[in-house]
Amino acid sequence: MAPVPTFPIKVGQIDDVQELRKVEPSTIPERFVRDLTERPSSLATALSPPSGIPIINLSKLMKGNHDEFHNEILNLTTACEEWGFFQVIDHGIELNLLENIEKVAKDFFMLPLEEKKKYPMLPGTVQGYGQAFVFSENQKLDWCNMFALGVEPHFIRNPKLWPAKPAEFSETLETYSRDVRKLCQCLLKYVAMSLGLKAETFEEMFGVAVQAVRMNYYPPCPRPDLVLGLSPHSDGSALTVLQQGKGSSVGLQILKNNTWVPVQPIPNALVINVGDTIEVLTNGRYKSVEHRAVTHKEKDRLSIVTFYAPSYEVELGPMPELVNENNPCKYRRYNHGEYSKHYVTNKLQGKKTMEFAKIQTQNST
Repeated sequence: MAPVPTFPIKVGQIDDVQELRKVEPSTIPERFVRDLTERPSSLATALSPPSGIPIINLSKLMKGNHDEFHNEILNLTTACEEWGFFQVIDHGIELNLLENIEKVAKDFFMLPLEEKKKYPMLPGTVQGYGQAFVFSENQKLDWCNMFALGVEPHFIRNPKLWPAKPAEFSETLETYSRDVRKLCQCLLKYVAMSLGLKAETFEEMFGVAVQAVRMNYYPPCPRPDLVLGLSPHSDGSALTVLQQGKGSSVGLQILKNNTWVPVQPIPNALVINVGDTIEVLTNGRYKSVEHRAVTHKEKDRLSIVTFYAPSYEVELGPMPELVNENNPCKYRRYNHGEYSKHYVTNKLQGKKTMEFAKIQTQNST
């Protein structure tokens, strides 16, 4: 939720995908049709292997005995090193709160278009209703409607974009965001410990952390083989927390060993992924991972995503403890606000935004 770009942006016609479904249920405008190399393949949508992405039981980290704690820290290390993703269970967020945030999000997307248009996402910005990360008239569009808001600290909020309907939206989001913030702080303690660092390392480093939420609604698509729900990208955050709507189609896919692996949601679990910030701080030991969303012919999908990142004022770079002769420094030091601005003023394109932080070597291509 960094500053708005100052340059003029022409994005052309951006169709609302829910309205397309009503007016032209069997048609996909050309701007949504992906090039052959970008289309979801049948291989990528096969069932994921039985192992799936790792599962972390937070209660074993917080309340487990010595052996349970040790085993779960090892699981967390493996999850961050080998996957960049995990599902967290027994996370402490009340089930009724998960249901409530899902309900107000879905109710918002089901409002008439005229009502949702009162909260527009202006070109080049990432708050409001619409499509983010669109910067040209010929850029391919995602089969998705988004509603995004800055949450913490309060100066990043745009009060005009917090909706009046549903009536309980704002109060529910406040409560939910407060609990997710606590979860992020808790998880980062254990991430630090898994690296052999002090538990408070990240909290002390981040200052007043920036927190934003984005709700994504993916209507059914007549040709899911031609479109993407969300373009491949890594997140600019430290941690991202994703709640997948109950009964939604399986839409999230992560890139592992050059294959797109679908993430099968566990009921009431939350999906956590490592963001670019943690990759830089750990000097590449824990890497952010490309992920994307695909659509379904008959089922819709709702996801609620929270991004947790350092204060914009913080200077970041690899931590000295994680740089040595065998693992030389891979990233430069930079201001996190500058990185955030770079991230939100570029289209989603794999891990391309990480070039901002990488130290360019003579062998780089």
